[in-house]
Amino acid sequence: MTVLLGPAHIAMVAKGVSAIVASRNAALRPSLMRAVGSRISADGREVTVYLRRSQSGQLLSDIAQTGEIAVVFSVPSTHQTLQLKARQATQRPATQEDLPVLQAYLRSMEEEVGRVGYGARYVAAMLAAPLHDVVAVHFQPEAAFDQTPGPRAGAALPPQP
Repeated sequence: MTVLLGPAHIAMVAKGVSAIVASRNAALRPSLMRAVGSRISADGREVTVYLRRSQSGQLLSDIAQTGEIAVVFSVPSTHQTLQLKARQATQRPATQEDLPVLQAYLRSMEEEVGRVGYGARYVAAMLAAPLHDVVAVHFQPEAAFDQTPGPRAGAALPPQP
């Protein structure tokens, strides 16, 4: 398997930055939702994003039917942005083992969004997610793109050594 992400991109995602998850149905109609958490493996080959079932019904249905997922990870204060895509995403209910990941993500987002002027209460409300309502969506990235605004926006990331 080709390594798509270098250490800097893996570190960015691992820190816990804004994550927007998207898919599409068979008629190519898009669906999307803000993730309430994310996790990436140390080698960047495994990614999990967390969605609220009550807010993400269409998106979760589209992912279940097509397996397709695209996730945009973005640093709010700099707009450094990375997009990952895959065609075989799977889903499972979140468990107690996911709780530390969700809590760490919330803390990181409070810090990240705080840098652009929004307080912790705003972020807590935006990412509020009772564990029983959270679905973990797992995938192995098959394509990665630089989506940071500027001349390289949309460019595929070169394979890593």
